[in-house]
Amino acid sequence: MPLLTHEETGTEAVARNHAVALAERPPVPDRPERRGDGPRRSVWSRIRRAVYVLLGLLILGPVLAFVVGWLIFPVPTSEQLAVDQVSQFTFADGSPLATVRPEGVNRRVVLLDEVPEPVRQAVLAAENRSFYSDPGFDITGIMRAVYNQLTGGVGGGSTITQQYVKVITGDDDFSLVRKYKEVVLAVKITREQTKDEILENYLNVIYMGRSSYGIQAASQSFFGKDVRDLTLSEGAMLAGMIQAPSRWDPANDMEGSQRRWTYVMDQMVDAQFITPAQRASEVFPTAWLPEAPEVEGIPADDRGHIYERARDEVIARGIVTEDEFNTEGLTVTTTVDPGRQREAVEAVTEQLEGEDPDLRSALVSIDPRSGAIQAYYGGSDGQGTDYAGQGLRPPGSSFKPFVLAAAMAADPDIGLGSTFDGSSGQTLAGTVVDNSEGFDCASCTVQTAMTRSINTIFYRLGLDAGPQNVIDTAHELGIPADLVTEARGGVALGDQDVHPLDMASAYATLAADGVYHEPYLVSRVTAADGRTLYDRAESAGEQRIDPQIARNVTEAMLDVADFARIGLSGGREVAGKTGTQQHPTQDRQNKDAWMVGYTPSLATAVWLGTDTSKPIQTAGGSPIYGRMIPGSIWRDFMNAALRGTPAERFSPFVPLGAPPYVEPTAAPDDDDASEDDGSQDGDNGGDGNGDGDNGGDNGDNADGNGNGNDGNNGRGNDGAPGDRFFFPDNSGGGNPDDGSDEGDDG
Repeated sequence: MPLLTHEETGTEAVARNHAVALAERPPVPDRPERRGDGPRRSVWSRIRRAVYVLLGLLILGPVLAFVVGWLIFPVPTSEQLAVDQVSQFTFADGSPLATVRPEGVNRRVVLLDEVPEPVRQAVLAAENRSFYSDPGFDITGIMRAVYNQLTGGVGGGSTITQQYVKVITGDDDFSLVRKYKEVVLAVKITREQTKDEILENYLNVIYMGRSSYGIQAASQSFFGKDVRDLTLSEGAMLAGMIQAPSRWDPANDMEGSQRRWTYVMDQMVDAQFITPAQRASEVFPTAWLPEAPEVEGIPADDRGHIYERARDEVIARGIVTEDEFNTEGLTVTTTVDPGRQREAVEAVTEQLEGEDPDLRSALVSIDPRSGAIQAYYGGSDGQGTDYAGQGLRPPGSSFKPFVLAAAMAADPDIGLGSTFDGSSGQTLAGTVVDNSEGFDCASCTVQTAMTRSINTIFYRLGLDAGPQNVIDTAHELGIPADLVTEARGGVALGDQDVHPLDMASAYATLAADGVYHEPYLVSRVTAADGRTLYDRAESAGEQRIDPQIARNVTEAMLDVADFARIGLSGGREVAGKTGTQQHPTQDRQNKDAWMVGYTPSLATAVWLGTDTSKPIQTAGGSPIYGRMIPGSIWRDFMNAALRGTPAERFSPFVPLGAPPYVEPTAAPDDDDASEDDGSQDGDNGGDGNGDGDNGGDNGDNADGNGNGNDGNNGRGNDGAPGDRFFFPDNSGGGNPDDGSDEGDDG
């Protein structure tokens, strides 16, 4: 026993004895490990960890995925959201001219305020009653979509915002990835746009059947009216079709459409949009159309050229870009007067009736005071060649007024009473210049030369003024700078190509006493959302040439229409000039014929020709000159267009140039008359078979050999009409008794 060093307490003794007992106990052998304890504990541990991870993923995964999606999925920009829309073109009075849609698209964007509230509520009842309170998505619908994806089903509730996302992204694949992206974007859009903005956009992009996109197009397709005029019942029918527009079109499935209508109306009651009493009073609409009204493409008639030119003008002026033209839902108001356009079509149609079907014509009429195009006829095929603005043809003698303007500017001594040698066959600057088949005017005034279209005098005037000055004057008056650019003697006889539109514009400048107004077709452009994109302001124009030079040129042309027997009714004062271009390869035949003329308020150019190399001839085979079919078209149109308007007079006339030489009065000499077949450059002649009024209109035997006895239509004092201001006698060179004329000029 160990020695005690002090007296133990009872507690200490017990502890010591227990320790001794433990020390003396034999060791306990190891217990054998039970099979399977280690692996079982490991499996459960892994399961437990997997559960924790899964729970973490279920909680954090969607959050992380949403955050990632928020960062990588941008909301489409306004440019990306732009959708193709129908464009509307109107005449000047607002009446329809053309409704044109981009290929395959029928859409017209409207503001939400334009959609009646009951129609909006019908859409909400059908598609998303909680739209104004949800965050952009419906969790129940999402879970349904997930379940269907896993089980092979289809469908899943989408909110209006989600449907909108699906449309603007163009992604309609049924997959969880697409649904995930759809939800993210729906929430982002809900945060960035108001609910009203989202609903407005949605109502403008959804497909609603019959090739119609948006509620406005659908309203037109099914009921033939604007959305603002829809009733509650009609709106409910359209709303019920959104999920399957073609299937529930009443024309395809009346019973199905009625069931959907009933569903929507009942949903509106449940949502308290309408009362049960209102519901009971409504019936399924009966005024729906069996098929959608046709929405035009480019008009196939004359309006097609107006549309094309107006469209080009809108883009060229920078009002919208090419892409924006299709996405802004434009309303383009043109300057074209519907009555005058109709009169242009009628004048051309009536005069070409019974003639060679290969003949083509164009007519452009402009208000000289503004440049506004009043009528624009580029041909009967609105999708073919626009002869008014695209057809390039030489104007012949209708170019001579520009020569006179250049000559008067270059030489202050030149006036309408100035006299020149008008004999035919002169050699001028190395070129032999003929009048119409040898017509001679030994001493003609400038005014007589204009009335009778004496080539030799105008060729000389052009050379004296300088061909480049003639070209520059034409450009100042309105001929585009890229046309008529070759400075040569023949420019005086109109040997270089122009458009009918150009000639109407240049003559309009003369009518306005030298003030140029750019010709235009577009007066106003608005977008579908009501924005005014363009509103043309009035312009004072630009003084391009001396006003009295312009007025003197007008005076020189005052007798042309009467001399050619195409004067306007009521003796209305009018200035004009015909023109004919000879055929380049066929003798005594013509290729193009013109008449261009104006009053103070209306300038009109008419061209006639063909698409082929064949000469222009009447049904009887006679060559056509400017005074004939083109002159008749011009006369008929001007008479109709000006009917009911006051007869206007041009501004006061102040003669320019040196005092004219007055020849002694002499008895008419029969030798002054000439044989004339009316070919090269001899506008305003008759057919030789008339009664002395400078021939008739049919062009037969246009040789100037008529036996009439009333002279030159009575405008002058027994002489050429052009001599009324300067010559009291018959010094104009014609015989008042023989009815001779120089024929049509080239």
